Amino acid sequence: MQEPARIAIDLGAESCRVSLLRWKSGKPEIEVIHRIPNGPVHRGASLYWDLGAILAGLEVGLRKAAEAAPEGIASIAVDSWGVDYVRLAPDGSPLRDPFCYRDERTLATKEAADRIFPPHELYQGTGVLPLRINTVYQLLTDPEAGIDPHAPWVMMPEYVLYWLGGRRVSEYTQATHTGLVDLVTRDWSPEVFKRLNLPLDAAPEMVRAGTVLGRLKGRLAALDAFKETQLIAPACHDTASAIAGIPTDLSSTLYICSGTWSLVGTLTTVPVTTRVAFDAGYTNLGAATGELCFHTLINSMWLLKQSMEAWSTEGRPWTIENLIQKAAECKAPGLLDMDSETLMLDSNMPQRINSELTRLGFTAIPDVAGNEPIFARTIFESLAARYASSLASLEKMLGRKMERIHMLGGANRNKLLVLLTEKRTGLPVEIGQTESSTIGSLAVQLAASEADGKPLKAEDVRRWAQRLCQA
Repeated sequence: MQEPARIAIDLGAESCRVSLLRWKSGKPEIEVIHRIPNGPVHRGASLYWDLGAILAGLEVGLRKAAEAAPEGIASIAVDSWGVDYVRLAPDGSPLRDPFCYRDERTLATKEAADRIFPPHELYQGTGVLPLRINTVYQLLTDPEAGIDPHAPWVMMPEYVLYWLGGRRVSEYTQATHTGLVDLVTRDWSPEVFKRLNLPLDAAPEMVRAGTVLGRLKGRLAALDAFKETQLIAPACHDTASAIAGIPTDLSSTLYICSGTWSLVGTLTTVPVTTRVAFDAGYTNLGAATGELCFHTLINSMWLLKQSMEAWSTEGRPWTIENLIQKAAECKAPGLLDMDSETLMLDSNMPQRINSELTRLGFTAIPDVAGNEPIFARTIFESLAARYASSLASLEKMLGRKMERIHMLGGANRNKLLVLLTEKRTGLPVEIGQTESSTIGSLAVQLAASEADGKPLKAEDVRRWAQRLCQA
């Protein structure tokens, strides 16, 4: 009898994927069965996620998976980006489409919250760098949009699991991104909720990665392939899933998850909440098997994506492959401050880049046809330089040297960035799996099925990741 299949759903800020793991002669085969275009949408002055479109696309993907796997599907898990969430009405339906973290609504809210709970004090209690995009500041802003602060909420990937099975939870790796989790107890922090006047009863139940949430319910459960399907909370944050999908030991390895954002750091067993770590922009977030992802968040391919959209609107479309090829032949006029707040906003990105260049004393790049690769080279050079400074900060804080870099995300397509990173850091870069989040999600599902309710072990997840990387 053939071993049942498994599904990993990965919600991305640019696309959402439904991937199917099947076993052929005892060997794993992973296929992206369905892709759904995604991106924030403007409605008036606000920025939202089109939840209805995401769910409709996921249903199509799940039906395709059921058709492709007559042997049956053992489990489904979901991961996504962090900080965004869905508010629920009394009947469990969404109150409205969720806000996108890039919406500027939290600017004033964070300033007010900082006066109540100073950022470094909050950092010491939660381990999480207090960024304005964090869930805590979004929740504080909801009343301005007419949202009842007592309305229950659930993070994006766990909402999909709730939509599929009806149990509302918050998985630990995803929950840490809220800025509301106590660093010691690894549960919601009553102190943070109380001091910021947020109702604790609106928060979901906390669970760890690998928790089985019950059976798939609803109309999809009527399909033969889904009759015995369980829902599993993986490492619900996509970065934690991606790191769980790395098949090698990470004790002396710097990981770089390069995408819309770049995350640069390593795994630690104890939190680091010093003033130096705070000032360097490092955060302590949950990992799949109990460690902490100690890393910094860097604005990344968002700049290029926004620039490409602007050029396309003006009749100057480029593919990422052509931009990289031509950028290799260019020189950058200077290095951008990748942490600049203005570069994190959407629209008019070429103009924003030029404003930053001139602010820093460099020559602006004429935004005309043919100069697009110069913009790209400037972004890549600036990003590689930021990786190098992050590495230096990390090594100093931890008191140990990194020996290699494991790069995930778009590195397979951007060999120029890999070369620039090696040059700037002086370390060899190994390129990880393109769909590492999917591998990590599946590895957690398989390890969780073996663990039978016990906490996951890192060696078991890594063993499954090694096997799946052969797919």
